[in-house]
Amino acid sequence: MGAVKTKRMPRAVREQQMLDAAVRTFGQRGYMAASMDEIAELAGVSKPLVYLYLNSKEDLFTACIRREAQALTEAVRAGARPGLPADRQLWSGLTAFFAHTARHPDGWAVLHLQARTHGEVFAAEVAAMRAEIVAFVTQLILAAAREAHRDPDLPEREVSGLAEALVGAAESLADWANATPGATARQAAATLMNFAWAGLGNLMTGAVWSPPEEEGGDAGDGDEGGSRQAGRTSPVR
Repeated sequence: MGAVKTKRMPRAVREQQMLDAAVRTFGQRGYMAASMDEIAELAGVSKPLVYLYLNSKEDLFTACIRREAQALTEAVRAGARPGLPADRQLWSGLTAFFAHTARHPDGWAVLHLQARTHGEVFAAEVAAMRAEIVAFVTQLILAAAREAHRDPDLPEREVSGLAEALVGAAESLADWANATPGATARQAAATLMNFAWAGLGNLMTGAVWSPPEEEGGDAGDGDEGGSRQAGRTSPVR
């Protein structure tokens, strides 16, 4: 009966079933500890069929990374609805991010823990996903700042640093939320908004914080013109 059922199930459906089993196994047991036998058993198929569809453990893991990365990226983009004020866009995007990572903890473990620590090829797949999200957040911050100040010449490099910090904080907070009983996506998003938006909101109104001038004119960072560098204000104003 099992063989007949396998033949009748469409390939695409069967492959997703295998990926579901693989994500669960990799996410809970780790890449090194996970076995193809275990994945095949959880998927309800034979191990040779897993190899036939997905070639090797490495290719299977790569397929899992790509599927989970695409799903997360699409969730964030869909969540940050255009046309809303900047804070509402960021809020809805963060809420979508935390909701997705909470609904798919094994997928998040594959992306954030396993893929980054088991080889450059796997890490590169996750880095590409992260770069896409950072670029999306960068454009969101740039658009909000430009609209607020009618300034088309804000340096994207500076704003991308803010986006990197925000995405990094979201990643850490997702780990915390998934490990904290009772923590919800809305709570995690509100925590990050309270942490980050006060600063971003000030930038939108031109209220920037500037490092103090160093005594003696030496900023201590080895750059030429240290005192000038130490007193530089953020260009987002």
